[in-house]
Amino acid sequence: MKIYIIVGSVREGRTAIKVAKWVHQSIESYGFSTVQSEIVDLKEWNLPFFAGAHPPLSGIYDQPKQQEWADKISQADAIILISPEYNHGYSPALKNALDYIGKEWVGKPAAYISYGSTNGSRSIDQIRQVATQLGLIDSNAVIEIRDIGSRNSSESFEANPFDEKGLKKAVDKLIQYVQ
Repeated sequence: MKIYIIVGSVREGRTAIKVAKWVHQSIESYGFSTVQSEIVDLKEWNLPFFAGAHPPLSGIYDQPKQQEWADKISQADAIILISPEYNHGYSPALKNALDYIGKEWVGKPAAYISYGSTNGSRSIDQIRQVATQLGLIDSNAVIEIRDIGSRNSSESFEANPFDEKGLKKAVDKLIQYVQ
């Protein structure tokens, strides 16, 4: 089983990459023999703003990176989406990445991680709406990171026991949906 950890922020000095590294290391430490995780960083993918002539749900990909992105997402069995909360919503880079393709999202269970002024709750609410419309399966696995400002001063994300427990539960749910 392959779990993609999608880093939904492309800003300089972003927290999302630190959170993604924590998620990846934690999943690897669980010792599941059949589970692999991979960080999929939208900053590295650098998807241009979607401006295609065909709606992605049509399956006609006329943008240069669409087929490449579709091929990548097709390989995942489950998805963890990480996004900061921006102005009561989620990041535009993540919205663009979700909207870039269509059928490749269908049937994949998803978990959600966010942080911000309301611990990311408003961000997660919006991501879930879009993800459900795209056909992702809502595993009801949500991690709202509290006190991100005070726990983001070092080079790595400083998870607390609540975060650790939430992540393990989220991964267990994703595994259940895939099996």
